[in-house]
Amino acid sequence: MNSLLPSRRLPSRPWLGAALLTAGLCAVLPASANGNIEPFTDILIEPNSAGLGVVMGTEVSPYRDVGSRYDMLPLYLFEGQRLYLHSNRVGLKLFNGSEHRLDVLLERRLEGFPATSKPASLQGMAMRDSGTDLGLSYRYRQPWGTVQAELLHDVGSTSRGNELRLGYTREWRSGPWAVRPSLTVAWRDAKLNNYYYGVLPSEATAERPAYAAGAGINTTLGLYGSYDLTQRWRLLAGVSATVLGSQAKNSPIVQKTLLPGVYVGAAYDFGGHDPEWAKEGSPTYVKAFYGKATADGCHLLKIVTAQCLSTAGANSTSITGVQIGRPFIENLDGWPIDLVGYVGLAHHNDQGLQPNGLQLDVFMKAFYSGFPWSARVKTRLGLGMGVSLAQRVPYIEATSQAANGRPASRLLTYMDPTLDVSVGDLIGSRALKETFIGLGVSHRSGIFGSSRLLGNVNKGGSNYIYGYVESAF
Repeated sequence: MNSLLPSRRLPSRPWLGAALLTAGLCAVLPASANGNIEPFTDILIEPNSAGLGVVMGTEVSPYRDVGSRYDMLPLYLFEGQRLYLHSNRVGLKLFNGSEHRLDVLLERRLEGFPATSKPASLQGMAMRDSGTDLGLSYRYRQPWGTVQAELLHDVGSTSRGNELRLGYTREWRSGPWAVRPSLTVAWRDAKLNNYYYGVLPSEATAERPAYAAGAGINTTLGLYGSYDLTQRWRLLAGVSATVLGSQAKNSPIVQKTLLPGVYVGAAYDFGGHDPEWAKEGSPTYVKAFYGKATADGCHLLKIVTAQCLSTAGANSTSITGVQIGRPFIENLDGWPIDLVGYVGLAHHNDQGLQPNGLQLDVFMKAFYSGFPWSARVKTRLGLGMGVSLAQRVPYIEATSQAANGRPASRLLTYMDPTLDVSVGDLIGSRALKETFIGLGVSHRSGIFGSSRLLGNVNKGGSNYIYGYVESAF
């Protein structure tokens, strides 16, 4: 597929991208709800480029009395020589030529009932959840456009269904503007359609008869565009319309068969920089930390502004972990700001309140070290942002969501604000100059319940205040 955004070529050896992809995110990444083939996430086509951004969208739900659904899609992007990470999928390029490309991929299907506020038309029905698909993707690029075919199979034991998508796109560029129309035709088998649009006999009522949906075809037409605001910042926008096939639209739980959508967003392309990890002698950062959950009402803003630094008294839980990072950019645009990519593994000790579990964090972190005293005692103010996948929902998140009558999610946004100083500068040891001690916050949240990627979690995140030691090797 042609790129919606241009990107810049980076040197090889994409350590961070490989780590992101092999760290385990593949089991939780979503697909487009309306069957589009990556309208916004396939925006980095040059090898070894990366980007961050967000897309806000509203789409009409097919289900009765649901109305429109609003969604926020974080864009976590990396395009390697062989591996790639998009917000909606992780993939391996089996073959990547100038005209032909063949991928094997894993993605999360963002379909299903509303996570909250289920309408009367769906009451009494089992939840229809997102699925995880394994698939093959083939692309054929020519000056007249790109043709793409994808074959997907649910491997998460959700629907056990299959889908075949055929798509065509063509991109036009004029100065900073890019416009890309897209057409996708998706054949869905009976298992897939019946899971999302069928009604089991045990779920039938007088107003909702049992219904078995067969195979059918959904068609999506989209128009997507971008504007190069600066060399690296891009504005994104798009509209789409999906027409459901007859097997879906005849379902008693379906009200809308034409599903329009509108999307706006922005992305930052890091592709213009040489990655620090590719340079000889580039350091690896290793960080060990331990922390405790905060008290009720002690949220992230209060913590970082020092209004609340108390940990929970009753039902106190703790977290212990290690993070490994590699430098991505030093002195961003001439500022004393460095970017480091991290992969972290943490262990939750839930004190017997529930079984303990692990947490995987993948994030990009910015460090500011331009304080007036940093020449004498190097001081870093850091802020990390990325995604966090828990083996099981931590106790404090599960209880908070249960109190609100909302579902919890293992996958959430991750933030990691920190403040540290150089141990070597404090004690006068040159050998420990790149060893730091500090305080930080391990924060998981669902972006105010507005992201299907993050389980529509609202007011159900967690904060752990922790101390740490980090050293460069």
